[in-house]
Amino acid sequence: MTNIPIHETFQQTVQGEGYWAGTPADFIRLAGCPVRCSWCDTGYSDGGTGLPRLTQSIAELLAQLRSPYVVITGGEPFIHPKLPELVEAIGATNRKVSIETSGAFWQEIPQWVWVTLSPKEHISPQYPVKSQMWQRANEIKLVIATGSELDFYAQHLQLKESRPVFLQPEWTQREHTVPLVLELLNKFPRYRLSVQLHKYIGVE
Repeated sequence: MTNIPIHETFQQTVQGEGYWAGTPADFIRLAGCPVRCSWCDTGYSDGGTGLPRLTQSIAELLAQLRSPYVVITGGEPFIHPKLPELVEAIGATNRKVSIETSGAFWQEIPQWVWVTLSPKEHISPQYPVKSQMWQRANEIKLVIATGSELDFYAQHLQLKESRPVFLQPEWTQREHTVPLVLELLNKFPRYRLSVQLHKYIGVE
């Protein structure tokens, strides 16, 4: 039996961010992340000390699914060796799968899986985005706190201009970051806004 460490799961909610915002979804939040973003909204700013951690089998996770679209997030999903096996098992139920990642770790996963790259290298330089992940990502989602994030990743953002890029205001400073992102969108009209819809409507 394949077991995976889980932070939490929740069903029949909506994807609140990025390309698939507004889509009915189930979430599987895998436990653990070493990147330590200071504004992490899932509790891993200190590496996850004291956070819930439950080991579940893939069969148990599949039995919980209710929506046709499943988001695997974290933490950092790509630190888990069993991630490809989990993805394949969900896909075998004819569900769509997205994975949200910092890009600091890499594993081969099927091409049909949607990968959301939300890079954190500007915050934690010791965790640079893997070159494979820049190539593999289906969308890029930048959390904007200062606006300097666009300069930091400019070279990578210009490589594939057909790939959607979302600018997401950092939530805890949203009175400042929402106007900042709107200003950035005027300068870079090919980018799009991501507003963490789930927080505005009060769902998980």
